[in-house]
Amino acid sequence: MTVGPHPEPWPDDPRLDARLLAEGDSRNVIDRYRYWSREAIIADLDLRRHPFHVAVENWEHDFNIGTVVRNANAFLAAGVHIVGRRRWNRRGAMVTDRYQHEYHHGDAAALGSWAAAHDLVVVGVDNVAGSVPLERTLLPERAMLVFGQEGPGLSPEMVDVASMLVAITQYGSTRSLNAGVASGIAMYAWVRQHAG
Repeated sequence: MTVGPHPEPWPDDPRLDARLLAEGDSRNVIDRYRYWSREAIIADLDLRRHPFHVAVENWEHDFNIGTVVRNANAFLAAGVHIVGRRRWNRRGAMVTDRYQHEYHHGDAAALGSWAAAHDLVVVGVDNVAGSVPLERTLLPERAMLVFGQEGPGLSPEMVDVASMLVAITQYGSTRSLNAGVASGIAMYAWVRQHAG
């Protein structure tokens, strides 16, 4: 929802952006953040971020990455990690990527090293051999939830890096969910288990 210019006199608040106060705010942000600068929003989110991260493999320019990033914003993930190609289609993120901490890793091994250095357990989310049902699994509080490409799923290298593998139980005829849908379900499962 767009809001017009803020009535004068303007509030004396260093978090507010003078241009937005003067011109109005058309960003897709909650009302609390109307007229706030991007930097102020990020700083406020940083005070409340959850200790889980999400990662997605980017080998074939998957259009689901934007949805994963948007979900990471909705569930207040500490960071979003892109593994593989650095460039990805940002349209699906609906500019929520501007408020996330984004990291890039060249391959699964690099992600695994980063996660280990930051005390995060790599949790692969895919219906591969060895996966346990997500709905019956306690996720680590300090988790790196990893999602694969649409179609092939997690790469064999990423499966090897993962300390845990979980699958989302399905009841219909399709073999898998896309990474965007799967990420929302997995992040919601984490939030139900760990968020206050």
